[in-house]
Amino acid sequence: MSYMALYRKFRPSEFSEVRGQDHIVTTLKNQIKADRIGHAYLFCGTRGTGKTTVAKIFAKAVNCEHPVDGNPCGVCAACRSIAAGTSMNVIEIDAASNNGVDNIREIREEVAYSPTEGKYKVYIIDEVHMLSIGAFNALLKTLEEPPSYVIFILATTEVHKIPVTILSRCQRYDFRRITADTISDRLRELTEREGVQTEEKALRYIAKAADGSMRDALSLLDQCIAFYLDQELTYDHVLDVLGAVDTEVYSRLLRLTLDQDLPGVMEQIEELVVQGRELSQFVTDFTWYLRNLLLLKTSDHMEDVLDVSTENLKRLQEESRMLETDTLMRYIRIFSELGGQIRYASQKRVLVEVAFIKLCRPSMETNADVILDRIRILEQQFEESMAELAAGGAYLYQNPGIQAGSAAGGGPGAGARGRMGAQQASEAPPPAPEALPEDVQEVVKNWPGVTARLHPLLRTYLKDAGLKALGGGKLGIIAATPTGEAFLKEEAHLREIRNVILQDTGKEMEILVACRESDPHKDVGAIDIEQLIHTEIEYEDE
Repeated sequence: MSYMALYRKFRPSEFSEVRGQDHIVTTLKNQIKADRIGHAYLFCGTRGTGKTTVAKIFAKAVNCEHPVDGNPCGVCAACRSIAAGTSMNVIEIDAASNNGVDNIREIREEVAYSPTEGKYKVYIIDEVHMLSIGAFNALLKTLEEPPSYVIFILATTEVHKIPVTILSRCQRYDFRRITADTISDRLRELTEREGVQTEEKALRYIAKAADGSMRDALSLLDQCIAFYLDQELTYDHVLDVLGAVDTEVYSRLLRLTLDQDLPGVMEQIEELVVQGRELSQFVTDFTWYLRNLLLLKTSDHMEDVLDVSTENLKRLQEESRMLETDTLMRYIRIFSELGGQIRYASQKRVLVEVAFIKLCRPSMETNADVILDRIRILEQQFEESMAELAAGGAYLYQNPGIQAGSAAGGGPGAGARGRMGAQQASEAPPPAPEALPEDVQEVVKNWPGVTARLHPLLRTYLKDAGLKALGGGKLGIIAATPTGEAFLKEEAHLREIRNVILQDTGKEMEILVACRESDPHKDVGAIDIEQLIHTEIEYEDE
């Protein structure tokens, strides 16, 4: 006897063998037991979820001579003939190739004759959405008032294409995607019956790759078993057969991207191509990897939701702390767009490389969500440069007065004052007195000189800010946007501003940062910086 594919060999023959569709199975069994059988049913859902299988079981059950708890007995003449495909009472029609008006007219003529054996004539019309408009119209009258011995079961993967007039005449049943747990349990059961040794991790990956389709899972399992015949089916074997990529590769690519190591990213992509990995599957899996990171980033209790090992979970948790939520959202957006483009592309590798270049070089994009990522990179470069200066014994960040000679146009005396400030800091001088209102007024008056000695990124955010001289010797900085407010409120940035003011006034000044949208001191008028000096300020980028 020739070999039979697993999805055919293990197709359920009764309701109890159907997995993942309990809500539908229970309803149909109750209808059979109570003899409340409808005349038209619509089974809709994604591929491989059991629509046609359930339709055939239902056809057997309604014609079974000795049904047991709503299930077909499987031994009577009617059950055996339906299972063998020789019954005249169960007619399967593929609407993809029989979608014309004439095909439906033949059905209308056939339903006039009662079944020669059994109780019901069951018409199973698969992919019913492929019928033409004329065919649907021809089906309407028969579907609305069929003879008592006729049952129509319409199956479709695209229910939105079916006319409302057809939908209103049917009992609709939505078949759900089957969970990865349910699929892996079924695969484990079948491999044990087949005598095939498998790793649990391998079955889990096949179940996830099937994307809710039991038929796809069985086909993938069949393919993997055939490739490694008479061998244990391992996780690495499954990756090889399906052209998939191990999760460690995703982690490596993500870290290279965060480091903006574009040559390293290109080398990794080259390695994937040489190994023969399927780039479309890679894009799908990497998007899923980013999704897991986003779930961990946005919630504290997602460990049970993620279907990953303990080792991979620790790595994901570490990487989720390395990324901002907005950056993750941008990565997911880029790869979601790529997933829609790559399926039919002739140069898949080029599209993948361009996507990673966008991730590593945010300045190439103009979308709004890129701005925060560009700020993150600038901050990272700023911190690295400051760390290098600190390692070399410089006091530029701790004592911005050293920069005054060059940034603010000061002469040698400014540099000397900076050196004096650094020397005084090393001798731990006593705390400076608190600023008075007149000190705040003086700082506001000389604000361009203050900002000229700050880091360029700070000057960028302060350029559009407003100033307020608040009570109690406090200086108010009103940022133009919430992003600017968050940036200026960081302790390192506030400390740099206070240090420059301390160099000028010799006094500690309290700084309050707010946003224009949520300013708590709206009753105090803000001083526009450009009006302050009656001309547009030009900020030099260093």
